[in-house]
Amino acid sequence: MNSLLLIGGRIIDPANGLDTVADLLILDGKVSAIGPEARKLVPSDAPKVDVKGMVVCPGLIDMHVHLREPGHTASETIATGTAAAARGGFTSVLAMPNTNPPIDDPTTVALIQDRAEKSAVVNVFVAGCITKNRAGEELAPIGSLRRAGVVAITDDGACVQNNELMRRALEYVRMFDIPVLDHCQDYSLSQDGVAHEGLWSTILGLRGWPAIAEEIIVARNILLAELTGAHVHCQHVTTAGSVRLIREAKKRGVPITAEACAHHMVLTDAALAGSETFWQTDGQQTFAWRLYREGGELPQWPAYDPNVKVNPPLRSAIDRIALIEAVVDGTIDVIASDHAPHCDYENEVEFDIAPFGMIGLQTVFPLMLMELYHAGRMPLTKLIARLTVGPAKILGLRKGTLSIGADGDVTVFDPNFEWTFEQSVNASKSRNTPFLGWRLKGGVMMTVVGGRIVWQHPSMTPHL
Repeated sequence: MNSLLLIGGRIIDPANGLDTVADLLILDGKVSAIGPEARKLVPSDAPKVDVKGMVVCPGLIDMHVHLREPGHTASETIATGTAAAARGGFTSVLAMPNTNPPIDDPTTVALIQDRAEKSAVVNVFVAGCITKNRAGEELAPIGSLRRAGVVAITDDGACVQNNELMRRALEYVRMFDIPVLDHCQDYSLSQDGVAHEGLWSTILGLRGWPAIAEEIIVARNILLAELTGAHVHCQHVTTAGSVRLIREAKKRGVPITAEACAHHMVLTDAALAGSETFWQTDGQQTFAWRLYREGGELPQWPAYDPNVKVNPPLRSAIDRIALIEAVVDGTIDVIASDHAPHCDYENEVEFDIAPFGMIGLQTVFPLMLMELYHAGRMPLTKLIARLTVGPAKILGLRKGTLSIGADGDVTVFDPNFEWTFEQSVNASKSRNTPFLGWRLKGGVMMTVVGGRIVWQHPSMTPHL
């Protein structure tokens, strides 16, 4: 059944400026009514769920997810990755193309679409490659990829170093009205760096990945977007310098957008030295620190923990605050997870040779509720917008809204629900995250895709 009545929730729809307590009806997979009309139109056999005291919003969208299929199914599959997405409140995800083979051919797009149709529990959209094999040497068949159904192109995990090639990609992509998403990293500056170049990389003896290696590509992308008129989206921005460049470019009307990840707004490079150092040096600035001080012991992790090794790396406390301020004022348009699963054995090695990345689909929303909403930095409406209408607009999706006739994709959450992220509730095949064992404030209670309940908390019981 793909009809559903949600009763008495606080409905927040940033796309329509809606914030009210009302009933919401989904009929035949589409939003049908909000308010008194909902109960009049509901079929007698449709499930009815009491959501009083909870927030009902458009289904969350994560535009930066690594589902690892095809090629790396030991760490994640479309089935397990979308199950984690559903538990995290995401009804739509954008699959990155760094698979094996890469998504640089229409047949690979078709393969992913077929597997998603059979095994995904949420909507899976596909990003194609900018260059063949993500090698940065020759453009991928962008027109064919677009006709096959991709909604964006990116070499994510790799950055096009050839400025002329990037310019041609932007000129060409204008014909297809899709954005170019770029992982901003100048290899000549970052080289083989594994941690933010700063105090902690020096103390710990880790090779540095300097902030300017990101910022110089952000500046390149701004100039090329201004030159070509093509839309460039900077992925997982991490530095105060990048924020300043993007803010200034937006004031000039440059078609540039950006995203930030939850882990870059919660952790800093002090986490590389272990939990004791992190909480002592930076923890007092986080809502998580306050929550734990009220209710229990702080989470523990060792120095050189591969679970805090990400690309781009965790930055300084100054960078962290700059990212938060940019999300609040709209300089950064989107919050994303950069969900990057890895098998246990891949991380059971020295820090230098461990892979970059952590899982995040189930933690990004509660972490941002804590760090942005509960900390008093921004209202729920704006936070939800960064996870719904923001990514939907960038990707050109008819999602992220509760307008009448829109797809019945809905997230129901309790912003005050406290829970612990443990392996028993982790739906991903991987567990490479420093957030296992964290006490979180804000929980997804139900995820609805096309009018169908794809996940619900055990405390939520639909009734006829």
